[in-house]
Amino acid sequence: MEVVEGEEQRETSNKVMCLLTDPEGTPLGVPMYLPQIAGPQQLQQMVNQLLNNVTLKLYFQLPLVLMGDIWQVVLVIPQSEFGILIPRHHYSHVQGHKKWITGISWEPAHLNAPCRRFVSASKDGDARIWDIVTKKCVICLSGHTLAITCVKWGGDGVIYTGSQDCTIKVWETSQGKLIRELKGHGHWVNSLALSTEYVLRTGAFDHTGKQYSSPEEMKKVALERYNKMKGNAPERLVSGSDDFTMFLWEPFVSKHPKTRMTGHQQLVNHVYFSPDGQWVASASFDKSVKLWNGATGKFVAAFRGHVGPVYQISWSADSRLLLSGSKDSTLKVWDIRTQKLKQDLPGHEDEVYAVDWSPDGEKVASGGKDRVLKLWMG
Repeated sequence: MEVVEGEEQRETSNKVMCLLTDPEGTPLGVPMYLPQIAGPQQLQQMVNQLLNNVTLKLYFQLPLVLMGDIWQVVLVIPQSEFGILIPRHHYSHVQGHKKWITGISWEPAHLNAPCRRFVSASKDGDARIWDIVTKKCVICLSGHTLAITCVKWGGDGVIYTGSQDCTIKVWETSQGKLIRELKGHGHWVNSLALSTEYVLRTGAFDHTGKQYSSPEEMKKVALERYNKMKGNAPERLVSGSDDFTMFLWEPFVSKHPKTRMTGHQQLVNHVYFSPDGQWVASASFDKSVKLWNGATGKFVAAFRGHVGPVYQISWSADSRLLLSGSKDSTLKVWDIRTQKLKQDLPGHEDEVYAVDWSPDGEKVASGGKDRVLKLWMG
């Protein structure tokens, strides 16, 4: 906020004329009078109106994602020359993708703790690595000819991107060089999953809830968990496509797929490794969920019960149960041991687009077209 000075400045006993600007000096609106007693709440309401009600409430250092751009919001309350407190909002606008964001993945904690970098994928065909300390894009990964649909930051320190150009690209993360291209799909790549995904997601934290005294200790434990999960086998990657098929890859061993996994009758929308890496689950528009051997890619079972396309799946922490969300407005829980439906979870009034099982295994969250988020407890 800048206080307007000069002939147009009019100060009364209870008002100050102010102009809100961004850090570059671009006005957010026209000059206006503010009461000297105006506090953060009043200023908040005014800023929301100027920004077309972008958010109902701002917090200290709250990142907002707007139209593919990342904004940083910081609330500072300095002492003004008038002897009153005038709140000041700073917006650092980080230029980035030219189209909307399709995926985000953090650098694993065993590679860098505390986590400082993440990668974003976009409809514009690029992936960008961001540094949250400098708030800047440090590397742009360019090479895909069509939109990137999914991105994963692997435990071996490389980034995987799947695209509508039918390819999966593997990137190193120090300079952003393309180190491998995985080809085989005949249509869009919709989903990627890693065999180590659960430990990459949880880092040093497990069901014990142990706290760590330093980032170094946390990084060490995260690395121990990752190595235990990975074992002597290479990290595996599975991809699902609009061509109705899936591929199982070992990218550090070969650029060719280990197994081609067929059986779905329509596009494969989502693939997911179980936390223990033993299984792969796939969700398809053919209304089924299929189970595959996570090491060989061999078909194991088909779960049928949904009466609409299945959009997303999620595993319980112990790898014994699988959750699915569908266009038919229901969630279903499948028992891996019996290979049967364990529980039907109706409640949503429309299509269920997103489901996630909490890493501690105790809660499930779901959301969909009815604009309702539901929390399910075991």
